[in-house]
Amino acid sequence: MDILKILVFVIFGVFLYGIESLGDDGLLVFDYYKETCPFVEDIIRRQVEIAVLKDPRMAASLLRLHFHDCFVMGCDASILLDSNDEMVSEKQAAPNLNSLRGFDVIDEIKYILEDACPYTVSCADILTIAARDAVELRGGPGWQVLLGRKDSLKASFDGANKYIPSPNSSLETLIANFHEQGLDVYDLVALSGSHTIGKARCLSFRQRAYQTSPEEEYDRYERYNTYRRVLRSICPETGQDQRVAPLDFRTPARFDNHYFLNILEGKALLGSDNVLITQDHEGEITRQVWSYASDQTLFFASFVKSIVKMGNINVLTANLGEVRTNCRFTNH
Repeated sequence: MDILKILVFVIFGVFLYGIESLGDDGLLVFDYYKETCPFVEDIIRRQVEIAVLKDPRMAASLLRLHFHDCFVMGCDASILLDSNDEMVSEKQAAPNLNSLRGFDVIDEIKYILEDACPYTVSCADILTIAARDAVELRGGPGWQVLLGRKDSLKASFDGANKYIPSPNSSLETLIANFHEQGLDVYDLVALSGSHTIGKARCLSFRQRAYQTSPEEEYDRYERYNTYRRVLRSICPETGQDQRVAPLDFRTPARFDNHYFLNILEGKALLGSDNVLITQDHEGEITRQVWSYASDQTLFFASFVKSIVKMGNINVLTANLGEVRTNCRFTNH
C-alpha cells in the first residue's frame, strides 16, 4: 500500500467507524464475515483482478453497477435481479438497457462464494467490495468496506427510470437526483470523478457532440470545436449508437484526477459532466473542480468519503432482506 492510500485510509478511519446503518446489530461493520467467510474479500479481489485484466473497461463497469444499484431503493443488489412474471428488471430501464455490464463477473464471484461459504455473503456486499477493488486496480484509492447488507426481494423498473441521472441532465437535475439519495453537491462532484475511467456510448454523448452553447459558438481559440469534431467523427448524427468513446481521453484506463482537467478545458464527454462548470452560476462547484484538478490526493480523499456514504444508502438488514444464492433471482 503506497503512502497516498495509507493517507486516505487514516483520514477516513474515524469517519468510517462512525457511519451508522440499520445492520443486524444496528451497524454495518468491517469484520462482518470474519467468522463465517474470512476469505470473502480475497476471493472477490482475485475475480475482479482477472476480469479487469481481460477487459480493463470492466473496472468502470463494476463501479457503475454499484452506483446504479444504490440510486434505486438503496444498496440492495436490486439491479442484479432478472425479470419474472411479477416484476420487470431494472436492467430493462432506459439508463441500463444495453448499457450496464459486469453481471457475468458478479455471477462468477457469487458462484465461487456459494461454494466456499454457502448462504452467507450477500450480493449487495459483493457489489460494494467489487466497486472498491475496481477503483484500486485502476490506480485509485483503497478503503475498508463496511459490510452486512442484505439483498432486496424486489426490483424497481420505475425507480431506475426516475432516479438514475441521464448523461444529458442539467446541473439542477443532478443536484436534485443526488439530494434524493441524501447526497450533497460535494458528493456529486466527487463521485462524478468516477468518469475518469470507462467509456460511454454514442447514444450518451450525441447531444453533447451536436448541440452548442453560446460560449462554444464563439470559440476564438477552437478549444471546444476541435474536441467536438473528434466526437462527431466517432458518433454520427444518426446511427452507430453503440460506438464508444473514453470518458477521460487523457488517461482512459487510469483512475486519477484528469477528469477534472478535462472539464476545465471544455473536454468533458458527457453533457452532465460539462454542466458542472457551464451551469454553475455561483462558482462553488467550479472551485471544487479546480481544487480536485490541482490536487489528486484531495480528490481521492473526497471520493472515498462520498462513495462510502453512497454505499450506505437505505441498506437492508435482518428480515428486511435476504442473502440470495443466485444474484439474478430471489430465494422465494
